[in-house]
Parts: sequence; structure tokens; C-alpha cells
Amino acid sequence: MFCFVCNRKEEAIQLEGLSAKEYRDLVDSSEKQSFQTEVNRMMKLIINSLYKNKEIFLRELISNASDALDKIRFLSVTDKTVLGEKEELEVRIKVDYENRLLHITDTGIGMTQAELVQYLGTIAKSDTSDFFNKVQTAQDEGKDSSSMSDLIGQFGVGFYSSFLVADKVTVVSKNNADDQYIWESDSASFKVFKDPRGNTLGRGTTVTLHIKEEATEYLQPSTLNDIIRRYSQFINFNIYLWRSKTFKEQVPEDEGIELDFDFIKTMVNFVR
Repeated sequence: MFCFVCNRKEEAIQLEGLSAKEYRDLVDSSEKQSFQTEVNRMMKLIINSLYKNKEIFLRELISNASDALDKIRFLSVTDKTVLGEKEELEVRIKVDYENRLLHITDTGIGMTQAELVQYLGTIAKSDTSDFFNKVQTAQDEGKDSSSMSDLIGQFGVGFYSSFLVADKVTVVSKNNADDQYIWESDSASFKVFKDPRGNTLGRGTTVTLHIKEEATEYLQPSTLNDIIRRYSQFINFNIYLWRSKTFKEQVPEDEGIELDFDFIKTMVNFVR
């Protein structure tokens, strides 16, 4: 489920089943698309206004995941087959500290290729104008960044707050009505292409943030746990945070040779 490994030396991302070079060749061969002008303007506004409240990105991504879960749950009321083999409706968060990656995966409705472009690359102009007007009003009234964070949630543009802490964002999504697709952006432009591995998610979305060097605090399980607890009190689905525990275990003797050291065993579990 959490399938990304970042190869820093090659400055590329490796998908499970593809080498870093194969993945980079795939990205390079895909057509680059420009963000709608309003999106670029909005991202700059969000980043400049919320630089002191970066943690809001996780609230927004969890909220988006919850919305996706709500949509598939609603559809399942009249058609149980939409759940397929993915009956668990949940959010899982995992850290790859070594490679500075943060993965947020949900088993929600997922997005088609067209929806990845529509939802992540464009914004309705009427909504944008209203958003900018309210932000300007808040700034004129001297309101703090919390007012801004409330607005991005209200207008459903919180996904772009990912770039507060990430220099690149990759989204893998599978909707029942389409194949699995990958969306990738460095905030300047984006690309969308079919996932050559096929359907690895079953259904849902994985958002992978390539965390900036100055934002590695958001790779600490304790920090993530605090943020999740603070902002998930109204989420109706289970949220699991990957956490490792280390145990010391005496290594048994091997062929008569005494080993006088401890063996470190790591256990992985998910906790709410």
C-alpha cells in the first residue's frame, strides 16, 4: 500500500516494481501540464499566509480522505459491490524517515484520470474570486493565520497546503470507473499518467509528500500523532499511524559459538 521509495542519488522516485530510472523515464515521457492561473496564485497565497502554521496540511489531507471515504460509503448503501475487496474504510499514514517521505492512504472512492486533472489542477473561477475576496478582507482586518486556515478548508483548496512542507507531491489513485493513475507535481506544473503496475491500491488514493529538509519534524511519529489527535476528532473513520517498536532479544548460540550481544528486532504496528 505504501509503495514509494525515494532514490536521492538519482533524484528520482522508485515505485514498487519499477526501478528509479524506469519511473523517471515514465515521468519524463509524460506530457507536462500547467496549473490554472488561479491555482498558482492560490498556492502562493496559501504558502505565504500559512508559513507559521504548516501543520494545517495534515488536517486538510485527512479531511480530503474522509470526504472520499464518505462518498464510497454513500454509494455502498445502495450497491455493496462498489466496495469490492476493500470493505475497510480507513486512513493509514506512514513515514519513511530515511527518504523524507510521508504517505497518506485512504480506501475512499478514488479519482479517475479526468478527476485528477479537474480536482488537482483547476479551480472554479467563481469559487476562486470569492476565496480571494474573503482572504483580502481577513488580511485587511488583521486576522491571524488561523482565519486563513479556516478559509482553505471552507473552500476545499486545502490540498495545496501540502506544498507548505513538501517540495514534490505524488498522488496515486484508483477509482472503480477507471484504471489506476499517477499525478505528480513540484508546484510549478504537474503530470498525469497511467500507472504501469496496474491496480495496486484496489480502490482509493495514496498521497505521498516529499518533505522539505526544513520540515522533517513532520516525519516524527510523536508530532504526527499530536496533530492527528488535534484535528481528527470529527472524523468518522479509523486513522492508523505507522509506528515501530524495538525489542532487545538475546541471540541463541550458533554451532557452539557464544554470542554475547543483543539482537534488535523491530515490530511494526498501526495505532489510532
